[in-house]
Amino acid sequence: MPTLADITNQLSARVHEVLRLTPTIVEVILHAPQAARNFRAGQFFKLQNFAAPSNCMEPLAMTGAWVKPEQGLISLIVLEMGGSSNLCANFQKGEEVVLMGPTGTPTHIPANENVVLCGGGLGNAVLFSIGKAMRENGCHVTYFAGYKQAQDRYKIEELEKAADIIIWCCDEVELSKTRPQDFSFHGNIVEAIKNYFTTHEPLTTNHLIAIGSDRMMAAIAKFIKSSELFPANMRAIGSINSPMQCMMKEICAQCLQRHVDPETGLESYVYSCINQDQNLDFVDFEHLSARLQQNSLQEKLTAAMLKA
Repeated sequence: MPTLADITNQLSARVHEVLRLTPTIVEVILHAPQAARNFRAGQFFKLQNFAAPSNCMEPLAMTGAWVKPEQGLISLIVLEMGGSSNLCANFQKGEEVVLMGPTGTPTHIPANENVVLCGGGLGNAVLFSIGKAMRENGCHVTYFAGYKQAQDRYKIEELEKAADIIIWCCDEVELSKTRPQDFSFHGNIVEAIKNYFTTHEPLTTNHLIAIGSDRMMAAIAKFIKSSELFPANMRAIGSINSPMQCMMKEICAQCLQRHVDPETGLESYVYSCINQDQNLDFVDFEHLSARLQQNSLQEKLTAAMLKA
């Protein structure tokens, strides 16, 4: 019979390690055995600290970059944007935190298909587990990894494990590569997609997943609609980063995302914390952008309070 201590150890979450990956990105590794065992690629967690008056964190939606179930470890990648996200770098080894999840619907992992993955900035961390799961399921993964600056790139080896071919694209400079089959492109991710599939090999799939900022995913959605590169039956999915609060599925409605059917104009709404993977052709990106700006003032106030 398991003891109370055994059960507590399985259900609790404690900080195992905090690593700085770039000037604005940290990796928080948690020891959370039950959560690590239950995680499936594409799912996410809600992370908070145990609040004190000077460092109270709002709930943060955090996608699992990787898990090691046998060790009970979960990796979360945090982009420091001010306020609550900045507090993650101050976690101490052994500190207990609040971790809810995994939640959301796991990403659909096809079998024996050619798949295109597009990651922008922090979105690349989300695709570590997705690309790895697809390769293990017999898929051939062509991966476009986009960055604004060279310093934004991290965990190159992990990303290589998630893809058969990587096209490294950066707005600032041409990035180095370590594998002979990979490519580098100086420019944004949409330009890289167009360049690769017109000069290196033809597009032979109708399955694409994009994960990044709302502007990046909106640009890819617009490009797919306007370009003759893509087949008419293209299945383009985006992991929609709606603002979230409870993350408990149809409770607070903070994560509602507007959809518009491109054929009929019919309007509908989706709870993104139930399923963040949504058809790019249906997502109203202007609505998403407006929703993402609604907490801007609160985050600025929290950041100012932390500096005071």
